[in-house]
Amino acid sequence: MFKPLSFYIGLRYTRAKRRNHFISFISMTSILGIALGVTALITVLSVMNGFEKELRHRMLGMSAHVVVSTFNNHWRDWQEVAQQLQTREHVTGVAPFVQGQGMITFNKNVKGTFLQGIAPELEPQVSQVKDKMKAGSIDLLKAGQFGVVLGEELAHSLGVWVGQKITVVVPQASVTPIGILPRMKRFTVQGVFNVGMHDFDSNLVLLHQDDLAKLLRMPAGSIHGLNIKLDDMFLAKSFSQQIQRELPGEYHSYDWTYRHKNFFEAIKMEKTVMFVILTLIVAVAAFNIVSTLVMVVTDKQADIAILRTLGATPGSVMAIFMVQGALIGVFGTLLGLGGGISLALNIETVIPALENVFGIQFLSPDIYYISDLPSDLRWYDVYTISSLSLIISLLATIYPAWRASRTQPAEALRYE
Repeated sequence: MFKPLSFYIGLRYTRAKRRNHFISFISMTSILGIALGVTALITVLSVMNGFEKELRHRMLGMSAHVVVSTFNNHWRDWQEVAQQLQTREHVTGVAPFVQGQGMITFNKNVKGTFLQGIAPELEPQVSQVKDKMKAGSIDLLKAGQFGVVLGEELAHSLGVWVGQKITVVVPQASVTPIGILPRMKRFTVQGVFNVGMHDFDSNLVLLHQDDLAKLLRMPAGSIHGLNIKLDDMFLAKSFSQQIQRELPGEYHSYDWTYRHKNFFEAIKMEKTVMFVILTLIVAVAAFNIVSTLVMVVTDKQADIAILRTLGATPGSVMAIFMVQGALIGVFGTLLGLGGGISLALNIETVIPALENVFGIQFLSPDIYYISDLPSDLRWYDVYTISSLSLIISLLATIYPAWRASRTQPAEALRYE
């Protein structure tokens, strides 16, 4: 059977011989080093992708994909625009909102909060808050009854629960006989929610939009804007740009990629840094390939000289050692791909098993918002990592192979 000479000899050199066990050991460590680097890269990037996906799901479970509002913040004739948006392709829900800053007091506890007025009957179309209730319901928010729904962390920090009354203070001045005082109103806690995000659970207060508008002294029936939910969150940017072009000049729109830009840019930067750091593991293993081939070239000086005298060209000699180094890279990459993909697909099973064996918890729910390790294996990452590993391995073979091709037969055979 036909076998290319360079490939055949390079394959033979990778096998263990009685006189070069140490070289074979170095080759094995190179394979294991590359496999370890590839496995770590695939697993870590999959876990970071899982965290990003989980955080995005939780964050957008309470935030709209697209927001449309006016520059004067007093939008009265919003119903017609809401109906037009509801009929658009990819739109699954539209709901009005009123928002503002305020403080909540209960007994001697005071907490700064973000106030959001909602329409309880429309809010489930754009957020998951109704499904995240720990007690009570947003349906109990009725116009004129002055009820609120709090995040669970906020309720615990204030020491308040469903049925109790709190005082809401907003930065609006009221003139009284004793002077100018901030506007305040007593509200009844009608529900408590927990969405698993600190920013929402510890800062967000939901009210009926009419109650908040009245508290902020807005014109009757006016809102600040419309929250829009799409069937595909990644269409939000193009959808927002299209809305901006079609609506009159007094309206403006923005999407979730702009609203949470800093947060997701930070995650992207962390992924890039982790990719670079873990790639160094593969690079270190590639240095082992260099040292392995340098020792092989030194050990095979006589063999190279004989091949040259028999007519082998410098290019074919160079190819022999490039094949040997490339095989180390291929075996290490394949081994790492198998380990990384298996670990990434089963990380949610492996981690609980390790926690049970060692009696520890890697992510405590008292500290972290996500107490398990989510994983999202993306094949694009797998292709990128495997290609990078093979390229680094191949580049590591160039110098030792070039040195082998420069061997002079007469000099190599002089002392043989």
